[in-house]
Amino acid sequence: MKVHVTPLPGLLLIEPDVHRDTRGYFLETHHQARYAEAGVTGPFVQDNLSHSVRGTLRGLHAQLAPRAQGKLVRAVDGEMFDVAVDIRRGSPTFGRWFGTVLSGDNLRQLWIPPGFAHGFCVLSERIHVEYKCTDYYAPEHEVVVRWDDPAIGIAWPAAEPLLSGRDAAAPRLAELGEKLPAY
Repeated sequence: MKVHVTPLPGLLLIEPDVHRDTRGYFLETHHQARYAEAGVTGPFVQDNLSHSVRGTLRGLHAQLAPRAQGKLVRAVDGEMFDVAVDIRRGSPTFGRWFGTVLSGDNLRQLWIPPGFAHGFCVLSERIHVEYKCTDYYAPEHEVVVRWDDPAIGIAWPAAEPLLSGRDAAAPRLAELGEKLPAY
């Protein structure tokens, strides 16, 4: 597998080894020893599957200490613009974002360590997104950051995305202050 370092420390773009032939393809979506060696820390305790339609934007979500989550994200089928934002107070890259296209065709993965918010926008008619988490979902430890916060400035590919009520009403990053994790 190829591991690409991003401009945000700890955030990794992974290209698994894909074995293709006339029948299709095979790949390992996770191999604990190889991924740990690359900097993808576990253990993973929960797998999630999300289905969304074109124009849906989910995020920006993070889970904070003591239940902070790292996520290994991939598109099983479909295509999305996937984004991570550094929300660690005191980080030299605080408030900066990284985005990439993940799809069922390119089979890339994004490792999002604890301390980052995550979101995605669906580019295809539908998508199935699978992600492995390093801690269990705990809604009392979740924080949501406004998807269109101008201080972050994400170049989303949808001007008027389909949003949940919670995502539409989320506070800006600056409004979260001490709730955010320290670097």
